[in-house]
Amino acid sequence: MAELERVPPGVDPTVPSSARVYDYLLGGKDHLAIDRAVAEALLAVAPDTRLVARANRIFLARAVRHLAEQGVRQFIDLGTGIPTSPSVHEVAREVNPACRVIYVDYDPVVRLHTQVLLADVPGVAGIQADLRRPKDILGDPHVTGLIDFDQPVGVLMVGVLHFVMDEENPAGIVAAFRERMAPGSHLVISHTMAESAPEALAQLKMATANSPAQGRFRDHSQVARLFDGFELIGPGLVPVQDWRIGDEDEDQISLLDGPPRLRVDGGVARLIRT
Repeated sequence: MAELERVPPGVDPTVPSSARVYDYLLGGKDHLAIDRAVAEALLAVAPDTRLVARANRIFLARAVRHLAEQGVRQFIDLGTGIPTSPSVHEVAREVNPACRVIYVDYDPVVRLHTQVLLADVPGVAGIQADLRRPKDILGDPHVTGLIDFDQPVGVLMVGVLHFVMDEENPAGIVAAFRERMAPGSHLVISHTMAESAPEALAQLKMATANSPAQGRFRDHSQVARLFDGFELIGPGLVPVQDWRIGDEDEDQISLLDGPPRLRVDGGVARLIRT
């Protein structure tokens, strides 16, 4: 008889989690059968999705490193997902050990992991909160105790806004953070694109319908508008595997032989202050 899967407290094993699906695609071990089923259904029509997930993670690391090199010393990582090394604070602290990081995710499994891994790490904290309620995040005492909004901050929305439906006002969520950000701050976004292969999007929509992992896949112009009030830097809004400033990580650039069937674009932008 197969061993029953251990389900963490507070987790519904019949509902897929975007964090756990992503963890499975990255080769992690913190996922349930429902998450693996979603991932495998997607891989059946878009076999390069594992590489896209890895490219998205590399994009995050490149963006964080660049921001730290520009003098950003504090980061808010929204939709953190299951902790994966190198994490945001690890990358940022390679540039400056004084960097501070808040990790935010609504998934209780993520909260459990961050509590264990960050318990003895000064200047780093994790909270369980929903991106759709930005005022709760901005007012959380862990955030206000660690982040000085009078100084530049890097706000990271990597692989998360495509889980926000249009009626949940993704532009308003970005604006809530933008209004608190000081000159010199930056916004980082990556987003699954409507320009992906139709069969990949159809499979993903079918597998995640009516769950917290369901997605709203926007086209290039719609995602670009999420950067209103910011100025895109580097190559702009491009497929994540193509985003870089300079020649760093050249050994990791050729992850994909051609355009992936599930396309994820990313961009980094500097706050505009008039």
